[in-house]
Amino acid sequence: MSVRDRLLAVLVAVLWGLNFLAVRIGLDHYPPFFLSALRFVVLAVPVILFVPRPKAPVRWLLVYGLGFGVLQFGLLFLAIDQGMPSGQASVVVQASAPFTMLLGALLLGERVSRRQLAGVALAVLGMAVIAVERARSAALLPLLLTLLAALGWAFGNIASRQARPDHPLRFALWMSVVPPLPLLALSAAMEGPTTGWHALGDSFSTDGWPGLAALVYTALAGSVVGSGIWTTLLKRYEAGTVAPFSMLVPVVGVAAAWAVLGEELTGWLLAGGLAVIAGVLLGTGWTPAPRKGRGAVTSAAPPRGRDQPRTTRSLQTENQPPGPTSPVQDTHRS
Repeated sequence: MSVRDRLLAVLVAVLWGLNFLAVRIGLDHYPPFFLSALRFVVLAVPVILFVPRPKAPVRWLLVYGLGFGVLQFGLLFLAIDQGMPSGQASVVVQASAPFTMLLGALLLGERVSRRQLAGVALAVLGMAVIAVERARSAALLPLLLTLLAALGWAFGNIASRQARPDHPLRFALWMSVVPPLPLLALSAAMEGPTTGWHALGDSFSTDGWPGLAALVYTALAGSVVGSGIWTTLLKRYEAGTVAPFSMLVPVVGVAAAWAVLGEELTGWLLAGGLAVIAGVLLGTGWTPAPRKGRGAVTSAAPPRGRDQPRTTRSLQTENQPPGPTSPVQDTHRS
């Protein structure tokens, strides 16, 4: 993986880490399902009007929207609203990384190297340290909801990779068209048909601007910037190569919760965060300097992008002509 793409992946982690802080602020003004629906409505309307639809199978767009949008954000917002501390939520939802690697291996036949497994194991250990340290104040239901949100994120990652859109940012933007109706239906059924709309009206008062600011941040930074970059990286590399970078999100989330919300930051939390960073670097093949007598790391071990074979199966699939003969990637454009 190139240095530039590593930096882009870290930027996404920072944006998504701060997103947990914005969600906590937004939930002080809106009910959870309605807030998650608004997050996508803000994007869906201009996307439909001004952004051309990407060339990608509709089925993968729907799976991406339902997994990444409805399941991840709907359940995550509900978990935080039900008492999950935002810092701890940023940790537990990173179970999406091992989920993604597992789904990539089971469904796509992607290889997982020993080094990747070791890096993921170290990062998971760091997340476990953070989670155990913070789990004393968290109930079981919010924890389960956050884990289900992580599984939804993993399915979204796999769908995004399989879609291989011609324009990843447009694909990420058009994903926002899928979640609003299911989330608004959930809001009407579970929160009341008018509760969210009354909250939206109140947010335009003098005291409601923090909720609007949080909504704008989650929509623009989380979707337009973060998801667009993430989708591009998933198009270039295997899911197991990109997914470990999401483990940097809890480091940012915990730090932001400590700095702004006053959530306790202990030595164990710091140790867990360092383990997460080390695990990401190890799992993605990073080394601090080129070996003696050799060129740079990238020249000794070229990044495995789209133009390099990943597995025999993926190479055969990508070389197949469009149509029903390709079992993994249906290139039919609906």
